[in-house]
Amino acid sequence: MHSPSRRRFLATAAAATSAVLLGGAIPAAAEPASSAALPPLGSGFRWGVASSGFQSEGHAPDSNWTRYIAAGKTEDPYLDSVDFYTRFRSDISLAAELGVRVYRIGVEWARVQPRPGEWDEVAFDFYDDVISAIRAAGMQPMLTLDHWVYPGWEVDRGGWRNPAMVGDWLANAVRVVNRFAHYDPLWITFNEPAVYIANELRHGGIGVADVPAMQDRIAQAHNAVYDHIHRAQPGAMVSSNVAYIPAVEDVVNAALIDRIGARLDFIGIDYYYGVSPESLISNPPDFGALWRMPLHAEGIYYALRHYARQFPGKPLYIVENGMPTENGRPRADGYGRADLLRDTVYWLQRAKADGMKVIGYNYWSITDNYEWGSYTPRFGLYSVDVLTDPSLTRRPTDAVHAYSAITGAGGVPGDYRPTRLPVRCSLVDGLGSCLEPVAVPG
Repeated sequence: MHSPSRRRFLATAAAATSAVLLGGAIPAAAEPASSAALPPLGSGFRWGVASSGFQSEGHAPDSNWTRYIAAGKTEDPYLDSVDFYTRFRSDISLAAELGVRVYRIGVEWARVQPRPGEWDEVAFDFYDDVISAIRAAGMQPMLTLDHWVYPGWEVDRGGWRNPAMVGDWLANAVRVVNRFAHYDPLWITFNEPAVYIANELRHGGIGVADVPAMQDRIAQAHNAVYDHIHRAQPGAMVSSNVAYIPAVEDVVNAALIDRIGARLDFIGIDYYYGVSPESLISNPPDFGALWRMPLHAEGIYYALRHYARQFPGKPLYIVENGMPTENGRPRADGYGRADLLRDTVYWLQRAKADGMKVIGYNYWSITDNYEWGSYTPRFGLYSVDVLTDPSLTRRPTDAVHAYSAITGAGGVPGDYRPTRLPVRCSLVDGLGSCLEPVAVPG
């Protein structure tokens, strides 16, 4: 979206929000196309779980993130996270018991290429073992090439400020693709590029003036590796997942999506938080306390509708979705993990019933992990107390049973109704989700 359109969008959204806050009329919510029982998502739907390399593996090699931690830029020490590196077989078994079909992991550049021009066969063997175990458990791997972490030697070269970063990144990515393409994985090139850029800016990996160059280099790298993946793995499904930002999605993500949209086999969406005029007043966004962020399950419908309209007919995949809690304690808003999961799946079924091409959903995450500087935010289906439990025991939350029931039935029952009704004038898709709201049949 170009700047004049952005200004018009923000002005219109602000006017609509002001009208609501001042007691203006709220459009009537649209009833679903049919009030009949919702059909399940079908046998071809990809239920999955997600994780990343650095956040869960432990035994971390030198990287930008180990240096951020060493420099005191994080709240908690890394330790060995949840030690997926040595416990991957049991975690994969836990996922298989859920009945999911996809297991997302990252292949850590810093692990497989510890020095310039030198790749570590032991590290590649580790990922061979992990991916083979995923396949043996009846699941398809989803492999992320870059989940915000790059080698320490690349930091010394300037990281994303260095024009040669694209060539370095591609040299590793091509080797990873060639090694693992025969497993027929789904591919994510860059995880949440806009947030990647923001994190590098926040921690000093780049400066403000470097932001356009980093975005341009990510687009170059994505487009080049996309073509290589399709040469190595005909029929591959490749994407770069966006962190969906309520109310301002196009302002944040459109510039990059415009650059790579022709090389996305599916639109990967990460949706977590909602927004409405009421929540902006009563519960302003606080990214330093994720467990306080407002959760609006119906927002996932608006996020899907946003991209279904932008890319008609293109498959849509929720690559990440989940609930943060503070050290596993109940949320102050009373929303439980199992209830949010069921409510969210209801809206996935609504989206598909309304004609959106929704092909998959990954829960973030299979276990708690290192949430980029802190162990306080807990997203796991299985809780792990890294700072207080040396055994790193995986303890099931109530969502484990709920997700198993969902995958077994292909969704929630056809007569299910969400535990929470849609919020008044959601702004998840800006003015569109306020003027075209969804409703739950009575």
